[in-house]
Amino acid sequence: MNRRSILLGGAAFALTSRAARASTFEITRSEAEWRAMLDDLEYRVMRQEGTERAFTSPLNDEKRPGLYHCRGCELPLYDAATKFDSGTGWPSFWQALPDAVGTKPDRKFLMLRTEVHCRRCGSHLGHIFDDGPPPTGKRHCINGVSLLFRPAEGA
Repeated sequence: MNRRSILLGGAAFALTSRAARASTFEITRSEAEWRAMLDDLEYRVMRQEGTERAFTSPLNDEKRPGLYHCRGCELPLYDAATKFDSGTGWPSFWQALPDAVGTKPDRKFLMLRTEVHCRRCGSHLGHIFDDGPPPTGKRHCINGVSLLFRPAEGA
């Protein structure tokens, strides 16, 4: 086995696993449908597992009570009561709502991270780290462009 066959095999595995993963979500859309509903940055983050620049999302400074929903399918993902200021420049939460998100290993950048995505449409949200506050010790570091914020009534 040479380097080329290893690289090509890895690319084929990545394409196959992404395609297989896409078929397991309740809400699926064609690439054209996703591109029509998302701007370029939203598409790059949510569908290609990109990252927005730190400190660019207005949701990073959002302090009102309410719920954060998936931009791709509007599934409620995070309660504002679990949001905290991590100082990282992205909206951060110590816990997702029950049955809201899925995870998978992310081995990009020669390290192992935990990628987090919407369990209903598969949209990439961000990553989960083990440096968050109690009670979970987790930090869900989420791209603001992946979220829609809905304030609680009266907030």
